[in-house]
Amino acid sequence: MATATKSKAKLNIKPLGDRVLIRPLEETEDMRGGLYIPDTAKEKPLQGEVLAAGPGRIEKGQRVPMELHTGQKVLYSKYAGTEVRIANDEYLIIKESDVLAIVE
Repeated sequence: MATATKSKAKLNIKPLGDRVLIRPLEETEDMRGGLYIPDTAKEKPLQGEVLAAGPGRIEKGQRVPMELHTGQKVLYSKYAGTEVRIANDEYLIIKESDVLAIVE
């Protein structure tokens, strides 16, 4: 089970295989050059926090454990995964291979 650190509700989501549940991190800058950028025109964030990770993929009959852990901040591909909305919060479920890097 995963719990969102800033969310009030407890998440009961367990990703399967080599998938991870990510909460996209919001961009902190609302103004650029004195102009307000509406949410609809903003680029999607490419950084997020891992809230839950599956057990790993199966390769040649053996389970390959995940390299990602709950709580890590990661960079992921722009069009990766499936967006899901739970209790008015948006999350992303993506494959581990769509994660580009771990932010330390």
